[in-house]
Formats: sequence, C-alpha cells, structure tokens
Amino acid sequence: MALEMRSVCEKCNQPVHQEGEAYICSYECTFCHDCTKEMNGVCPNCGGELVIRPRRIRKD
Repeated sequence: MALEMRSVCEKCNQPVHQEGEAYICSYECTFCHDCTKEMNGVCPNCGGELVIRPRRIRKD
C-alpha cells in the first residue's frame, strides 16, 4: 500500500513537493518543516508523532 503523497501543508497550505521535505503522521496528515517544528513534531489531528516523509525521486 502506497503513502498518499499530499501536495500542501495541512496547517499553512504551502506546497510540499514529492521530492521535498515534508512530515507525516501514521494517518498521512502532511505538514511542512516549519509547521512541524512549530508543533513540536506532534500531529494536531491525532496527537501522533510527525516523522519525515520518504522522498520520491522523479524518473526522467
């Protein structure tokens, strides 16, 4: 089962690119680096830990 790679931060609505840095919880809530840092690495939706999302490398 693949992760849902969301394209915007759920807090600030700024873009998070598939090949860029983003953070997710176990429910795939997605946040940018700055918002994750501001929230001390805790998901505001479920209270779970936010961890760095694996990057997908574009295949050209």
